[in-house]
Amino acid sequence: MLNEHLWRVFVLSKFKGTVLPLVRDQFDVLVASLNRSRGLPVHQRLCELTSELLQLAGEIFFDANEYSDAAHCYTLAAAASKEASAFDLWACAMTRHAFIEMYERSYDKAVPMLELAARLARRGDESLSTRYWVSAVQAQAFAGLGELAACQQALDAAEQVCTLSGDVSNGGWLRFDGARLAEERGACYVQLRRPDLAEEVLGDVLHQSLSARRRGSALTDLAMIAVQRGDVNQLVTYADLVLEISAQTGSGFISRKLQGLQGHLTPLLGNSRVYQVNQQIMAVSRRVSEG
Repeated sequence: MLNEHLWRVFVLSKFKGTVLPLVRDQFDVLVASLNRSRGLPVHQRLCELTSELLQLAGEIFFDANEYSDAAHCYTLAAAASKEASAFDLWACAMTRHAFIEMYERSYDKAVPMLELAARLARRGDESLSTRYWVSAVQAQAFAGLGELAACQQALDAAEQVCTLSGDVSNGGWLRFDGARLAEERGACYVQLRRPDLAEEVLGDVLHQSLSARRRGSALTDLAMIAVQRGDVNQLVTYADLVLEISAQTGSGFISRKLQGLQGHLTPLLGNSRVYQVNQQIMAVSRRVSEG
């Protein structure tokens, strides 16, 4: 129950790092229990709980741009899941690890990790959304590789999550329920440099009730569309909104999105307003790295 509570606190918190001390305390308790455990069922259950907690720690480190620590947590989480024969947990640990490769633009390294995650998910609980989440993340990897057809095929597979009924996720280590598929589809089309496909999808997303991180992500993608079209006014409008959200949350996730946008601003830096946006993104990156 405490693991579930910590996940809820993490999801609702604007400042994700505040949860880490509580996670460390709970991790120490679980390790002590593992050292004292007797019998396979108890041992496997403790391994499951440990994997859940390690994946939460990994997400906290990932949000803070501490990729090495996040990767270490996900590696340990995968090992604990394997020990527990918990295939959905194991698949989620592999998927989270693949995210690190994708944010470092190593899409070719992410693809085999996601293929393994997909195989594991097929051995898991068919009532859960695990395999559909893996498909959604695979779509992002294919978009990074410029493979439109494979990306769309993976997105279509992820859409099948709507065929499930009941509790398809748990709000913690598995949160995918399909609600974010529209924005993920839009982000893929932006990555593929298909603003004609992306703009309508992302525009509809902004009419939904979104967390600060999700709104910041969608707005950054819309700013990228403006860059692709050379529309300075829209670029500055969307970028200013994202910078405001970044200032409110201090999120490393939003900082990474802004850095991705910044890498495409060079052709427009002769415009004073775009130059100012560029300077503000640099300031955000410094604050996050120092924080």
